[in-house]
Amino acid sequence: MSTITDTFIAPPCVEEIEILYQDEHLALINKPAGLLSLSGKNPQNIDSVHHRLVRIFPGCTLVHRLDFGTSGLMLIARNKAINAALCQQFSQRKVAKMYSALLCGHLDNDGGVIDAAIAKDPALFPLMSICAIHGKPARSRYQVTARFYHALQDGTRLPLTRVQLTPETGRTHQLRIHCQQLGHPILGCDLYGGRLLPGTERTPRLMLHASELHFVHPIGGEEIKAHHPCPF
Repeated sequence: MSTITDTFIAPPCVEEIEILYQDEHLALINKPAGLLSLSGKNPQNIDSVHHRLVRIFPGCTLVHRLDFGTSGLMLIARNKAINAALCQQFSQRKVAKMYSALLCGHLDNDGGVIDAAIAKDPALFPLMSICAIHGKPARSRYQVTARFYHALQDGTRLPLTRVQLTPETGRTHQLRIHCQQLGHPILGCDLYGGRLLPGTERTPRLMLHASELHFVHPIGGEEIKAHHPCPF
């Protein structure tokens, strides 16, 4: 059995967490890119969404996570009962999540579905891999909203596609690896090819933002449709 060693040290994140909504039961935040969702085992990785928020909301827990490089909407439960109720909505796929992303290159199709099972591979940690035999089912939808060229300082024109991504399952790195599988990795993605094209290696962040989150308030019962504009 391979031993997994996480050598990642997160650089300091100076951006603040933006609290978009709060009541006595839950909070909805905008997570900055470059901030861990949960503190790591390494003491140098103590700073995280949970580490910061537990000072404001004692006893709070994360209902779900966003990757270190991903920005956007996150739901925070303020007690265990609320956490259980919201986690049930996630596990029953009653929560709708939508992401904005910039992909490398120009996609041929205006939309489609990526259906590719994802598996952990201890030998490749922290990468996940597409594996039809050992992987868990994973499905994502994509919709193109714009195709354009980004002019670099040396005059190179970088072809990019802006898409809306809707994961129907919630596997680790799902959107990142599915976009790579599509042949158009997310710009700035260091793990799955988003820094390989000439001119992409200096991209300041992963161009992935959790822009919409739809869920039912576990106490009030009202449907909440949260939206946060994409910062890139």
